[in-house]
Amino acid sequence: MARILVIHGAGMNMRGKVQLEIFGPMTLPEYDTRIRFYASELGLDVEIFHSNIEGEIVNRLYEANDRGIDAAIFNPAAFGTGYPAIVAALSQVKFPTIEVHISNPVRRGPASQTAGVSLGIVAGFGVAGYDLAMRGLRDLLAAKK
Repeated sequence: MARILVIHGAGMNMRGKVQLEIFGPMTLPEYDTRIRFYASELGLDVEIFHSNIEGEIVNRLYEANDRGIDAAIFNPAAFGTGYPAIVAALSQVKFPTIEVHISNPVRRGPASQTAGVSLGIVAGFGVAGYDLAMRGLRDLLAAKK
């Protein structure tokens, strides 16, 4: 069973509390429940992590690399631009990463810098973006076997 690390970046704990017009009413725990459901439907083992602290995300990526995680899904949230340590960590791990955004962040500002070192991007599909990313990673990982 493929192991996927899902990382929620800074501010994701505020989902369902603020900016409802952009992100909708779902809270982070509701996202996590839905993500676990998608993973179980796809036969994937998912590990979910959230932090508002850049260094914790960097450490989790390197630790996942050392443990042999198969792939990652990263929603950078507020960590999309101006965080070179995260960009470096994403570019150094052995596993593919898909960047996911609930909304389309390009409509609000510059494109994410972390997207430049990700295998792909899924944006604007709400929580279903995690399902799309997991499906793509599952198929990619199966093709490599």
